[in-house]
Amino acid sequence: MNLCVNSRGGTFYLSSMKESQTGTSVFEYVDKCIEDVGPEKVVQVITDGADNNLAAAAKMLKEKRPGIFWSSCAAHTVNLMLEDIFKLPKISKYIDKAKALTLFVYAHEKTFAVMRHDTKEKDVVRAGVTRFATTFLPLQSLLEKKQQLMSIFVSYKWDRCKDSIYMNGRFCYYTCLSPAFWNGVSRVVNVLEPLVKVLKMVEGEKKPSMGFIYGELLEAKRCIKAATNNLEKYYHPIFEIIDEKIRGRLDSPLHLAAYLLNPFYLYNKPDVVKLDETLMNGFLTCVETFYHGELEKQEKVINHEFRVYQDKLGFFGKPYALRGCEQNTDEFDLEHWWSMYGCTVRNLAILARKILSLTSCSSGCQRNWSTFKQIHKSERNRLDADRMDSLVYVQFNSNLLNKRKRIKEVGEYDMLVGDDGENVEEWFVEVGQGEEDEHIDEDDEDSAFHIEFESEDELM
Repeated sequence: MNLCVNSRGGTFYLSSMKESQTGTSVFEYVDKCIEDVGPEKVVQVITDGADNNLAAAAKMLKEKRPGIFWSSCAAHTVNLMLEDIFKLPKISKYIDKAKALTLFVYAHEKTFAVMRHDTKEKDVVRAGVTRFATTFLPLQSLLEKKQQLMSIFVSYKWDRCKDSIYMNGRFCYYTCLSPAFWNGVSRVVNVLEPLVKVLKMVEGEKKPSMGFIYGELLEAKRCIKAATNNLEKYYHPIFEIIDEKIRGRLDSPLHLAAYLLNPFYLYNKPDVVKLDETLMNGFLTCVETFYHGELEKQEKVINHEFRVYQDKLGFFGKPYALRGCEQNTDEFDLEHWWSMYGCTVRNLAILARKILSLTSCSSGCQRNWSTFKQIHKSERNRLDADRMDSLVYVQFNSNLLNKRKRIKEVGEYDMLVGDDGENVEEWFVEVGQGEEDEHIDEDDEDSAFHIEFESEDELM
C-alpha cells in the first residue's frame, strides 16, 4: 500500500505499508501519516478501492477525525465507467473488429512493412497509462490513419501478397474497405472522447481537479447525448453506467460542494447548476464536516456568506471577477480567484480555497508500483524493506520533479500516452494464435464477409 501526499505543488511520495492489510492496520497507518503531515493540513484521504478493509478504515478514521473526508479516486471511477461501456454490444463489436484488423497488420511481415511505409514509420497502436485508455487511443489512431490503412488493401502489393488468400486477410480486407466499419469507429470515438477528456484532466494534474470533476462529468453526458444524435436508445445505456459508477463515489458532499463553489459553473451556467435537494444537501453536509463542531461558523457560511457568493454581491459582482471565471483554461486558478474576491466572506472563502485546491485522483500512488519493479529486481531481491523504501522515495519523487519540469518547458504532457507495452499486447499479439491462417476459396468470400457491409441503422 503506497501513500502519497498532494498539495498545490503536486503529488509527493511519502511511504509504503508492507504488512498484511486489515481495517485496523490501514487505519493506524493512515492516521500516523496524518499526524506526521499535520492534522490541520489534511482535508481528505483518497483511495482507489472499496474493499472491506478500506471501508472499515474509513469508518474508524471518521470516528477519530470527523473533519476529514474519505473519497474515491476519480480516475479509477472513470476507468470503471469505460470498462463497462466497452462491453456494450454496439460498441464492443467495433472494438473487436478494430483489434482483428490491427492484429492482422502487425502479425504479418509484408502487411506490417507496407503499413509502416505508408504511415511514415508511425504505429497505429499506441501505449496508454491504463488499459482503458489503451482501447481508446488505437481507435483514435485508426481514424487518423484511415486512408493509409485503406491504401494497403487496394494496392497491387496486396494482390500479390499471399496473406490476401487467407480468411483473416479477406476479413480485414472487407473490414477496412467497409464504410459502416469506419462510421461505427468514428461514433464510438465520439462517444468515448468526453470521458477520456475527463480522465486526462484528473490524471494530468495540471491544476487541482476537485472543483471540476463533477461538472465535467455532467458536461461529458451532454456531449455523449449529442454524439448519439439525442437518441435515447443509444445514450441511455451509457448514462446508466455513468450514473451507477458516480453514485457513492463522485457525488459525495465534498464533490458536490466543490462543484457548487466553482464560479465557472455557478456564474456561467445558471441553467445547468440547479440548487436542488441533492446539491444543497451535499453542500450543507460538507460545511458541517469541514467546520465540525463550530456551529457559529457553520451558521455564518450557510445563512449569510453563501448568499453573498450566490447573488454575486460585493466583490463577486465586479466585472473583472466575472470575466476571471468565464473560461476553464489551464491558467484558471480557483484558489487565487477566491483569495481575490472572497475576502468579505472569510469562512466560506477558507472552505472554498481548501477544497478547490484538492486533487480528485490517487493515480500517482498506482504509478509508483512501476518504480518498485525497477528497484526490486532479481539481482536486488535481498534489499530490506527500509532500504527499498528509501530508494523508491528518492527515485519516485525525482521522477515527479522531472515531470513538472517537462510540463513547464514543453507546456504539454499527455498522461494517457505511455511507454509500457503490456497494456497494448491484445492489439497486436493474439494469445494462442496459430502458425498459419486458414485458406479460403474465392467462391466462399461473399457468404463469409457480407456482414461487414451492415446498414446505418445498426450503427450507434
